[in-house]
Amino acid sequence: MIDIFEQFQSFAIAFSQYAWGPWLLVLLLGGGSFFLFYSGFTPFRYFSHAAALLMGRYDSQDDPGEISHFQALSSALAGTVGMGNIGGVALAITVGGPGAIFWMWMTAIVGIATKFFTCSLAVMYRGRDSNGDLQGGPMYVIREALSPKYRILGLMFAFFGLIGCLPAFQANQLVQVLREVVFVELGILEAGVAQPTFNLITGILIAFVAAIVIFGGLQRIATVASRVVPFMAALYLSTALVAVLMNIAELPAVIALIVTDAFTGEAVAGGALLTVILYGVQRGAFSNEAGIGTESMVHGAARTREPIREGLVAMLGPAIDTLLVCSATAFMILLSGVWQASDESGVTLTASAFQALLGTPGLVILFVCVACFASTTIFTYSFYGTQCASFLFGAHRKHYYRWVYIGFIVVASVVTLEAAIGIIDGAFALMAIPTMISTLLLAPKVKEAAKRYFAQIDTPGPTLRTRPTEG
Repeated sequence: MIDIFEQFQSFAIAFSQYAWGPWLLVLLLGGGSFFLFYSGFTPFRYFSHAAALLMGRYDSQDDPGEISHFQALSSALAGTVGMGNIGGVALAITVGGPGAIFWMWMTAIVGIATKFFTCSLAVMYRGRDSNGDLQGGPMYVIREALSPKYRILGLMFAFFGLIGCLPAFQANQLVQVLREVVFVELGILEAGVAQPTFNLITGILIAFVAAIVIFGGLQRIATVASRVVPFMAALYLSTALVAVLMNIAELPAVIALIVTDAFTGEAVAGGALLTVILYGVQRGAFSNEAGIGTESMVHGAARTREPIREGLVAMLGPAIDTLLVCSATAFMILLSGVWQASDESGVTLTASAFQALLGTPGLVILFVCVACFASTTIFTYSFYGTQCASFLFGAHRKHYYRWVYIGFIVVASVVTLEAAIGIIDGAFALMAIPTMISTLLLAPKVKEAAKRYFAQIDTPGPTLRTRPTEG
């Protein structure tokens, strides 16, 4: 059994390293930069309108779709504001150094433009599944909007989505934080000792709780996410803000370290600048999912006739999950100095930072946030994977994937962090190929629809409901 786990870990790491080559920098950062300039930065002028949409100002129960704008963004954030922002940032600093945070910021800035395009398309080109229900996502965009010769891209996205949306990282880190932050701290378990029985039992319990929500479908997932995610994000950010304000004199030096290391790589062994950039982009993509395509599946289920509306709501995601939450985590870790004084990684390193800066109360708050974030991410990812399974095998068979998904929570709880993150990272990278290619090809459609929609907004009078632009 040990040999099987070791072989799986070796494969996962090699798979991730191959998939996340420099070419992906060109695809994600280059493609995102294209969307940024191609849009003329126009969407950035409408953040206030996006907020109004989020609050339901223009909602209509008669519009096609399953969930509100607020539920769509909450569900998408449930998949992004989670372990990628807490454990993933710690991994970025551990492997790529402080400079990796700068490149995470860059993925967020271009990711705002990328999400505007991908999620507008997810509504513009919704398609019917085998049950006749309206669905969104890159695979449906490719099928509905591009010629049949591109169909292989839709199948590619759905196939790697089955893998990339498995809850490996979330389940693994949730078990880790329960073990290290709760049971070890209380003296129930011994620190530094492998606990396979504890990991297995905890994984089974998490799988049981997850099944209750997951088998309720998107409506139940969206309801849970819309209630939990906003409150937990506010709690996490306010806690980090207190810690930063308590150490405000050191903050300029931390920001300077992030920026300088981003272009020197001095904090990484051997001064590997490419490692800094690659790992920053990798963790940034895992954090905000811009260009990967997963988030457009839930945004594609939003109740609206105006694709541009959902694009505007979706672009708020990278600003919240990467520019705010990831920055909060990074500042905590760098201000505390634990990244230099400890060989810990992932969520355990973040826990050490919270404890160093805020003591036991900080540790308790982190545990509550991690438990909620990891759980809601597991719920949302199950929807993503189910959508991919439905596209590949038919909607009437998607319940089989849910059982596989639940079982994988148990598997992820007993494998190493490296194996858990490797297989997911590799699949995420390959999901970006069909998403970015299709979005680049269809960018003129989004620009044309955006021009019409923004003209409506800028024209005085009640014109926002008059014209559906769904494709």
